[in-house]
Amino acid sequence: MSFVLPQTSSSARYAFDGVRAQIRDLHTENIANLAVRARELGDVIALWYGEGDVVTPAFIRDAAKAAFDEGLTFYVPNMRGHGPLNEALSEYQTRIHGRPIPIARTTVAPGGMQALYLALELLVDTGTNVVYVAPQWPNIHNAIHLIGGEPRPVSLDFKDDWRLDLDRLFATCDARTRAIFLSTPSNPTGWTASREEMQALLDFSRRTGVWIISDEVYGRLYFDGDVAPSILQIAEDGDRVLSVNSFSKAWAMTGWRIGWLTHPSGVADQLGAMTQYINSGTAAPIQAGAVAAIRQGEPLVEEIRQRIRTGLDLAYDRLAQIPGVILPTKPRGGMYAFFALEGESDARQACAKILETARVGLAPGHLFGNSAAAFLRMCVCRDRDQIATALERMVAAMN
Repeated sequence: MSFVLPQTSSSARYAFDGVRAQIRDLHTENIANLAVRARELGDVIALWYGEGDVVTPAFIRDAAKAAFDEGLTFYVPNMRGHGPLNEALSEYQTRIHGRPIPIARTTVAPGGMQALYLALELLVDTGTNVVYVAPQWPNIHNAIHLIGGEPRPVSLDFKDDWRLDLDRLFATCDARTRAIFLSTPSNPTGWTASREEMQALLDFSRRTGVWIISDEVYGRLYFDGDVAPSILQIAEDGDRVLSVNSFSKAWAMTGWRIGWLTHPSGVADQLGAMTQYINSGTAAPIQAGAVAAIRQGEPLVEEIRQRIRTGLDLAYDRLAQIPGVILPTKPRGGMYAFFALEGESDARQACAKILETARVGLAPGHLFGNSAAAFLRMCVCRDRDQIATALERMVAAMN
């Protein structure tokens, strides 16, 4: 059987129509239009990205440079990670979570998003679903869809704070549910699961066999302790629990693209094989930088945490001066102020107006799901003076 390429105007769709269905309707709706306008306006303080402004410190960069100079430019023989980083991660997680996390439970990946994708590929079949806690980083919904699963959002309740209705979350699961996904602390709300909520999730998993995937990328950016409550603090090795993490936020390494997945040791071989076929491992010099971050980076983590706390305190003080602003209870973690304006059901117009009149770029809440459409997200992991200037502009423009 042969195919003849159409020689008409419809030929532009010929390749597209042969693409897998989940890919054909995949799109990346983001702040692109606002960013284009920001370039036209100039002098815009862009606070819409989930990224701090701290350059990766020299001790991390120097470790990666040294690895290059030592000739560590070949394939990493262990697909699940270079030995020194797996050892460092085992020691680190054992220390901060207060229970043994052996080397066999960790797989390194080129970025937290790759770690998440490995987790989903491990579990999700076409026709199954993943129930996730919303508002949520849009990559989660789209990654579930991309793999062939059905994304099922369950929104946090909002009054003056964000709260999780566990009964509603569990009721959304059915015989086709492979996993419950949550981010804690959350992007964008800063909502953080309590230890009691984590225990309820684990108990539900043990009763039903549904996996728990806990995105803990913001776990060290927590203001009520050294680390946010983690599923790893209570789960046993054999539990159906996966924890996604990354060096991006707490160690100022967004551009390095390195993260890790903590998992039961019983699936380590499968994750090693998947890594071989999906990304063939993470570059050794990048891993060397990550080792330095883990072993020497506690002062850096504290510096970034305090930078966010300062920015958040400033944001809550100044945003309260804007008429009609709705400020949730101050978040317990993360790097965002997430607020709404009375009378605004869709924050896209408000974001466009703030960009035009105050020259400040904020992310509209609809990107994080329907339940967040009225909200605006501001990244506060920035220099204090820059945050102060942005807020002064907003207060002046909106009064």
